[in-house]
Amino acid sequence: MITVALSGNYEEHYTWTKLFGEFGFKLDGLAIPFAVIIYVLSTILALYSKPYMIHKFKEFFEEQAHGHSHESGSAHSHESGSGQSTALVESSAVKSYVNHQSGLYFALYLVFAMGMLGTVLATNLIEFYIFFEVMLIPGFFLVAFWGDGPRRRISLMFLFWTHAGAVVLLLGFLTIGLNVGSFDFAAIQESKIPSNVVMLAAIAIVIGLGVKLAAFIFHIWLPYVHGAAPTPISALLSPAMIGIGAYGIFRLIIEFLPNQYAEMALWLHIWGLATMIYGGAMALMQDDMKRLLAYSSVSQMGYILFGIGSYSTLGLAGAEMMYVTHGLGKALLFMTAGVLIVQVGSRSLSKLGGLAGKMPITAVCGVIGALTIIGVPPTSGFMGEWTLFYGALETAIKDHAATGSVLRMVTFGLGLVATVLTMSYMLWMLKRVFFGKLPENLSNVKEASWYMTAPMMVLAGFTIVVGLYPDIFFNDIIPYMKGVLGA
Repeated sequence: MITVALSGNYEEHYTWTKLFGEFGFKLDGLAIPFAVIIYVLSTILALYSKPYMIHKFKEFFEEQAHGHSHESGSAHSHESGSGQSTALVESSAVKSYVNHQSGLYFALYLVFAMGMLGTVLATNLIEFYIFFEVMLIPGFFLVAFWGDGPRRRISLMFLFWTHAGAVVLLLGFLTIGLNVGSFDFAAIQESKIPSNVVMLAAIAIVIGLGVKLAAFIFHIWLPYVHGAAPTPISALLSPAMIGIGAYGIFRLIIEFLPNQYAEMALWLHIWGLATMIYGGAMALMQDDMKRLLAYSSVSQMGYILFGIGSYSTLGLAGAEMMYVTHGLGKALLFMTAGVLIVQVGSRSLSKLGGLAGKMPITAVCGVIGALTIIGVPPTSGFMGEWTLFYGALETAIKDHAATGSVLRMVTFGLGLVATVLTMSYMLWMLKRVFFGKLPENLSNVKEASWYMTAPMMVLAGFTIVVGLYPDIFFNDIIPYMKGVLGA
């Protein structure tokens, strides 16, 4: 094992197989913000999961018990005996069912978190691919076992879409690794790959990661999976997992294939813009809160792609900061949806209203989450968005002699229009959930337990701290982006 610590970077390498090279972990300016957000969200959502999933397991137990009692109703109709003993047997049965399900749930949850962390710390193409797939498998089971609606069908859709993306990604990896003669990140040099092959490899990688990012055209699976997944998993899938597609583009395209990146930047920029506008427009049309947040995630991944395509240090730094801010804001909003599911029993916006008076902590945290996504100071969202658009405009002005400059100016203007869309669906959602008239059937609704509200308060505090002190992340991100672009 070799451990290296260089100027804020930290690396570990382990001997693996001669076929694939070394197995290692690397923390640098790119990986640190991703790893921090994955760690923070995985920890907070593990606490939040407990009351939510116990509520869910009891629902499943009741469904099964009712199914069973209908089948055996005729047999029991002539039996006599105390109802109390039956209740005791039932409560112990519920307890053992909940314990068994909790064990399975948290085991899958930890593997899911491990897959995400491993992907952003990997130092080898094959290792990256293995962890990339490790994210998918527990995600599939978590949706299939404890999801809502036609969960098995939706989990299969999730598996097929993301696995197909991963296979295309693997083809790109094999093309690079076999031409370079090594799969280690340290050995990859664009000049060693034949020019007629390198563009194909870059396109394969971008498509594979575009599926994970749920970018426009490849986004189809996301609203279904978020609508069906248990809410703590939605709150991990959307803010943490899909953004790892952006990490892959930073590491594999911008860092390792800079010439290809220069050629693709404008196209990524336009693709990002299309994703922003499409996701925002679709979010405006939703009544189911979780589907609205899913389309919002599509739109937010568009912002990240838009920043990646800006081809400027600040645009790239803003794009990575958007991962951080989207992670914090969207996790808060999905946790808010989870509280509504547990306390109110509905996530349909048309059946809610006026809940701020009944659930003040949830309402404040939900509003802070929405303001983070909109990009209002002093939340972290403002710093991410401001930097991203500054970088995009900078490139458009600098390139005034180049042919792409007019196009970049137009995309910049349309990007600002997309922020108005973001603001519209977020404020519209807040109004329909927390403000206005309280429906009569919700007059007895209470605030959720501290188990659910305390983790939300921690995240709400974190997004404001990052908004006031963005250098917590920018001190790592900006030097890395300058180095990558050779600025």
